[in-house]
Amino acid sequence: MSLIRFEPWSIADVVQRDLDRLSGRRAGIAGKQTSAVDWTPAIDIVEEKTRYVVRADLPGIDPADIDLSAEDGYLMIAGERKVEDRSEVDGIERYERVTGRFLRRVALPETADADAITAKTNHGSLEISIPKLPEMQPRRITVDAA
Repeated sequence: MSLIRFEPWSIADVVQRDLDRLSGRRAGIAGKQTSAVDWTPAIDIVEEKTRYVVRADLPGIDPADIDLSAEDGYLMIAGERKVEDRSEVDGIERYERVTGRFLRRVALPETADADAITAKTNHGSLEISIPKLPEMQPRRITVDAA
């Protein structure tokens, strides 16, 4: 018997991309509509014991051009990869790297501490650390005899 790994966030991302492609629009912060994005960076979402980690591939993007926000239960990663000067060399021209605006929207779990999110970049990889809220332990109440 083989096990199939269920990844609910990946299914939601596929549905969101399909809806965005059909409508030609992408929901922005607080439900405002923005124009369609030019590309979508790949992301990994990992749950660790004390935090969630989101890693996004953003090669060639200046950290100043990345807009990261957490609002209404969503983490928004947006920005733009600028077009480099392109010149034709010996009649051959081929450009495969995508440029333009990007946007990723990830739902934050209820256990995420949105006020303590941190982010850093390293060689084109953005790592976002989302700490978990401390677990609320039920308080034991002792009953005294009268």
